[in-house]
Amino acid sequence: MRRPTIHDIARRAGVAKSTVSFALNGQPGVSESTRRRILGVADELGWRPSSVARSLSSAQAGAVGLVLACETADPALMRLVAGFESVFGPREVGLLLQFAPRTELAVYHSWWHQRRVDGVLVVDVRVSDPRIALLGELGLPAVTLGRSALPSVSLDAETAMRTAVGHLARLGHRRIARIGRSPELVHTAEHTAAFLDAARAMAMESAVCVTAEPDAAEAVRRLLAARPRPTALVCDTDVMALGALGVAAQLGIRVPGELSVLAGEDSPLCLLPHPALTAVRVDLHSYGAAAAETLRCLLAGDRPQDRTFGPPCLVERGSTGPPVS
Repeated sequence: MRRPTIHDIARRAGVAKSTVSFALNGQPGVSESTRRRILGVADELGWRPSSVARSLSSAQAGAVGLVLACETADPALMRLVAGFESVFGPREVGLLLQFAPRTELAVYHSWWHQRRVDGVLVVDVRVSDPRIALLGELGLPAVTLGRSALPSVSLDAETAMRTAVGHLARLGHRRIARIGRSPELVHTAEHTAAFLDAARAMAMESAVCVTAEPDAAEAVRRLLAARPRPTALVCDTDVMALGALGVAAQLGIRVPGELSVLAGEDSPLCLLPHPALTAVRVDLHSYGAAAAETLRCLLAGDRPQDRTFGPPCLVERGSTGPPVS
């Protein structure tokens, strides 16, 4: 089916194409009765503005980009994407998503040269992140989800770790450990520092951090083989926490009787095991929306302030309890 054009509207309404253009774009020079008649004809024909034509006239792409250095998207990322869409979707701004585990920088170069996007959102910010310098050099507007030299919206790591460690301290735990994501991530570095600070403030007997890479299950086994072993684990993600429950079951360690497990993010996955996982909840949909709103303001010519999103809250379930005395 051929899409209706302003020529079709002009012919049906009996006016010039220029008059139709003025009416549809809300410009002066058209009487109110003529404008209403033209809008009525446009509605009858099912006419919709062309995003291509609009981008050509405004020198804007009408899209923002997200490049992922992975091959698949996990549920947490999809909640962030839903938050992005809640801001850009109603404004008819498209979200261009590309998986590029080995060619991130090339994608940014291509998008900039081809004017494919007006700006980008950057996730999983790394400690020494070449994307930050490149985007600054290109002048491509960007907002990072995590602290960087670019405008950013970051999670409240201090409150998250104080909430998790405080919960375990109140239960009586004094030997705790944390399993984190890649140490290259800004997110991991901030949460590691916050975890150790909270443990010192609450006079923990011991508090250690290990990385889940390359094998989260093996990291859990090493922790549980230590003597004395930790009585509680804080896992950065829901998937890591589920893995910790699995390893504990294989080793015959009861949860929460002999080991408490706490997830650093909450999701429906936390409700699947028995016992269900205690978790620190962050509204990832709203976090994504906050980052998207910051990028929208940047594209509108404003200078958005860096923002810390939160605070997180504790959702207590069956996987945490007092340690065995």
